[in-house]
Amino acid sequence: MSGNRVEELESRVTELEATLNGLTEELVETKDRLRELESDESEEYIEAGVGTTPETEVDTEESAVEAAVEGDKHTEDDSTDTTEADDIIVA
Repeated sequence: MSGNRVEELESRVTELEATLNGLTEELVETKDRLRELESDESEEYIEAGVGTTPETEVDTEESAVEAAVEGDKHTEDDSTDTTEADDIIVA
């Protein structure tokens, strides 16, 4: 009985090794195709003039928000300073 079990296990190991080799080959082929597609897409974007990255867009949005907040701070500071000079009228 133990001889039969060993043969079954050896057979199963052989099957699993074949499956692993097949999956490894598929993975390598898929990675190659993906690299080709990515290189084709990046060339198309460069030709179309689309080259901004999401990080650049986020930085621009953050800068605009920061500028608006800074503008609000200056407005608040100006309003507190003008309480002392309410008697001066500028025409």
